[in-house]
Amino acid sequence: MKPSLLELRHLQTLLALVETGTLSKAAARVFLTQSALSHQIKQLEDHYGVALFERKTQPLRLSPAGQRLHSLAGTVMKAVREAERDVARIAQGNSGQLRIAVECHTCFDWLMPAMDQFREHWPEVELDLVSGFHADPLGLLHEDRAELVVVSEPQAREGVTFHPLFRFEIVGLVSRQHPLAPKAFLAPEDFADETLLSYPVPEDMLDIVRKVLKPRGIEPKRRTAELTVAILQLVASRRGIAALPHWTVQGYLEREYVLAKPIGETGLWSALYAATTEGMAQSAYMGDFLDIVRSSSFRNLRGLLPLTTEDSL
Repeated sequence: MKPSLLELRHLQTLLALVETGTLSKAAARVFLTQSALSHQIKQLEDHYGVALFERKTQPLRLSPAGQRLHSLAGTVMKAVREAERDVARIAQGNSGQLRIAVECHTCFDWLMPAMDQFREHWPEVELDLVSGFHADPLGLLHEDRAELVVVSEPQAREGVTFHPLFRFEIVGLVSRQHPLAPKAFLAPEDFADETLLSYPVPEDMLDIVRKVLKPRGIEPKRRTAELTVAILQLVASRRGIAALPHWTVQGYLEREYVLAKPIGETGLWSALYAATTEGMAQSAYMGDFLDIVRSSSFRNLRGLLPLTTEDSL
């Protein structure tokens, strides 16, 4: 038998291909160009003399050989991560605390599953949430009131490190009977005479206001509700329109409760970063938590794109 060509990077690529469903998105996940990822796959196919996936399928479908290697990738990468955690515990100890500050109402959709998984990996680490609105959330890090703060934009602050999590689309939501329902996308002017339904947060925390409406001098009436389901009930009743992350409403869209529309021809995109102190960024359990957040979010939420610290939104 020929010597094995497989490396961890190949296994990571196979996992990314299945999770994203396309070559372009998989390449972004593993921080390669699409041509470099295609070359990597071709190397494996030439080595084994068999195709690993079916061309021109959407989403991408693995061949039987590809499925076998994907199964191996899942087993091996899980074992690698477990071993690295064990080594980190030996080197750094396994106790500590992780207090997370988050103001985003919809962030709990991805945060809670990640926290549950983290508890399994690091049961000795004290995990907690710092709730409520904070005028200076990054200040919580220096005041020793939080170890991690979730923010939408990195703002230079001495001693603070920003870890990119992911990009996501904010979609406009309208009733199925709304006059705007036939439109391919919502223009900023479509919000002018509508009631904007949102969570009860300051306007400058709403991307639809800060990035789209305010620059054009559009100031719609506003009505707030604490719960996502309450906002969607108001949308369905034609009491207004909303702009929420796609992952938050995907279940309601599948049930055709309301309609989602891109905001602008290319859509409205936002991002999430995790901010930590430079010292905490070196913690083994912090690194594992960030890896869990990214992997579980990309696995469970739709429409996410990779994010780097160089991205400018």
